[in-house]
Amino acid sequence: MSIIDRFIAAVTPPESDEARLDARTKATAAAMPGDWLDQILQHHMDLEDAFADVKAGADGASRAESLQQLGILLTGHAIAEEAVIYPAMADEAQKGHAGMGYDEQALVKVQMALLEKLNPMSQDFMDKLEHIEGAVRHHMYQEEGTWFLELKERASVADEAMLTQRYQQEYERYVGTPSLA
Repeated sequence: MSIIDRFIAAVTPPESDEARLDARTKATAAAMPGDWLDQILQHHMDLEDAFADVKAGADGASRAESLQQLGILLTGHAIAEEAVIYPAMADEAQKGHAGMGYDEQALVKVQMALLEKLNPMSQDFMDKLEHIEGAVRHHMYQEEGTWFLELKERASVADEAMLTQRYQQEYERYVGTPSLA
């Protein structure tokens, strides 16, 4: 395990499944069908499924293909949040959370690039994948538990509409059509 992997593990202690479920439940209750938060929650679930798909790969080719899809989803989701949601958070007195969000997503992008260099059937690959997944799950927990709920409480109706439209546009610009789940 690399020093960076150890750092990720040290700074992203896992929350309990119960705490994650509680955060997701509260965020789901705050979301309106199709709004920016609803879209983000769906993308978070898509990411969880994509991590599972990589782990389930029976051979190197299927893992590499699933990893490529995970990378597209992660990057598209991050770009949309970084271009739309984090600036809105910073504008609504959440500069620290926005900065942390940018930093965490940049770290995941670096780690994903390093993961692509590993043999997908190796233990090093699985270890790094699990560290990345842990960091992403922690990040989603922060967003769902407090960050996005605070933004939702402060945003005006007009801001909500703009966030919804712009988030969807940015996500689709990178990933393509939205998930239909």
